[in-house]
Amino acid sequence: TPAGMAAIATAHRPFGTTGILPTVITDRAEVLARAVDASIDAAGVPGMLGLHIEGPHIALARRGTHAAEHVRPMEPATMAHVRRLREAGIPVMITLAPEAATAAEIRALSETGAVVSIGHTDADAARTRAALAAGATCATHLFNAMPPLLSRAPGAVGAILNSQVHAGLIADGIHVADEMLALAIRARPVSGRMFLVSDAMPTVGGPDSFDLYGQRLEVSEGRLVNADGNLAGAHLTMAAALRRMVDKIGLPPEEALQMAITVPARLMGLGHLASPLGLRTRDLISLNTELDFIGYPFG
Repeated sequence: TPAGMAAIATAHRPFGTTGILPTVITDRAEVLARAVDASIDAAGVPGMLGLHIEGPHIALARRGTHAAEHVRPMEPATMAHVRRLREAGIPVMITLAPEAATAAEIRALSETGAVVSIGHTDADAARTRAALAAGATCATHLFNAMPPLLSRAPGAVGAILNSQVHAGLIADGIHVADEMLALAIRARPVSGRMFLVSDAMPTVGGPDSFDLYGQRLEVSEGRLVNADGNLAGAHLTMAAALRRMVDKIGLPPEEALQMAITVPARLMGLGHLASPLGLRTRDLISLNTELDFIGYPFG
C-alpha cells in the first residue's frame, strides 16, 4: 500500500537515508499488481523514488530466499506493469535473469526507460553479454545469487565487471568479502559505475525478526538469516555501507559518497538528486569526520 511504502521510507530516515526504491520480490501475480498500484498512488510521497521489481523472472537455482513456487519466465503482465509505471513517470528497476527473458523482452523493457538489471542468475558470460547487448544496463547485488568468478568460467560476474554497465554492491562485509569489493571497484574499465545498495529488510528500523513466505527471519550476529541459516536480505543501513567503503576498503570519502548518492541517482534518471546543490534543505544530512550519520541540520 502507499501507506506501507511511506512507512518504509520513514523507518530509514533516522539512519540518514532520504530516498528509497522499495522492492517487491518474487511472489504471486496479484502481489506485484498491488505494488505497482501502490507505487503510482505514492508518487510524490517524501522519500519515495520509484519501484524495484526483483523477480519473479529469475533463475530457480539462484533464487536465494525468493519462493521457488513463484519463480517464472517473463510474462506479458510484467511488461504491462512496467509500461504503466513508466507512463506514470515512475522510475523502475527490474531485476531479472537473462535465462528467464528473451533478448526481445529485455529490449522492450529497456525501451520503456526502465533500468533492466541482471541478478539472481545462473547465466554464463556469453549469455550475460547478450543480455547487456539487448539493453540491460545494471547488475543487482554483484557476486550474490550469481555463479562464482572462476579463471575459465567468468560467468555473469566476469561479463559485468568487463562491461560499462552499473553494478550494485551490498557492502556489509557479509554478502561480499571486503577484498572482493575492492577488486570489483578497481577492475571496472570506467569509473562511476559502482554503487551501494542496502538490500535492507524490515529489521532496519524495525523488529529483530519478521515473517517472509511464512518463514521466520531474524538477525543473528549481524546476519539476517532464515530458519536454515541462509542469508535472506541484509541488516544494513546506507550510512554503515558508506563508512565501510572508507574504513575497510580505503576509498576516499568523495568516491564513497558518490557510490551512495550520485551514481545511483543518475542511474535511475534522478540527476537532480545526484548533488546537494538544489536539494530541499530537509534532505541534507550531517556526517561527522568518521562518516557517522549524526542528523539533519535543517530539520
